[in-house]
Amino acid sequence: MTPICDVYRLGRVGYDAALTLQARLVAERSAGSAPDRLLLLEHPHTYTQGSSAKPEHLLLMPDECAARGIQVIGVDRGGGITYHGPGQLVGYPIIALPREGTELRTDFVGYLRRLETVLIGVLADYGLRGKVIPGLTGVWVDTPAGEAKIAAIGVRINVRAVTKHGFALNVDPDMRLFEGIVPCGIDDKAVVSLAALLGQPPSMDEVADRVSAHFAAVFGYTLRPADPAELNPVTHSEQ
Repeated sequence: MTPICDVYRLGRVGYDAALTLQARLVAERSAGSAPDRLLLLEHPHTYTQGSSAKPEHLLLMPDECAARGIQVIGVDRGGGITYHGPGQLVGYPIIALPREGTELRTDFVGYLRRLETVLIGVLADYGLRGKVIPGLTGVWVDTPAGEAKIAAIGVRINVRAVTKHGFALNVDPDMRLFEGIVPCGIDDKAVVSLAALLGQPPSMDEVADRVSAHFAAVFGYTLRPADPAELNPVTHSEQ
């Protein structure tokens, strides 16, 4: 029997609210009281700093971030500093990964590779060739100016093999906000969006459809659209 994954499209959600929501859903999935879930959403302007972020990778002073309405927050995922904002599709899979026998061991790298495969499939739908770069996480494309990252990935997996955090695909965000950081600590490569590559951005709903379809195919799920109201009061969309 094909496993079920509930998919929630949450609109724009504050980063703190999304963290609170993820913590609750991870606890429910870890206890076996909830199914696998995939959250698809956007965030307001936010810089998040993962476990390998360095202070010098945030190029803006705190008062500059505040003046631009950018929240800066440390998070419990791997990776360096990245940007989230409107026009970027963020996916948070809250799923239980297979474990090796009775051992609390999971294929962490394999999970990352599957997320990359999902995003590469989405790019292929738009006639774009996504790729991975050995030693780096995320999805990249070749541009006239060189290799550029179009999707970032940063995750955490708990002792119950339940996942948290996920991926961020640049559809049509304000790319100038990436100039305030050294994205993921990589200073010799650019970032890019679907809008820049295609000349005209696809709709967020269309991209979410494609992400959902490839996620189901790669992870072997039957997707079940779910009502965001089920997750209230945490997830009030912000306009």
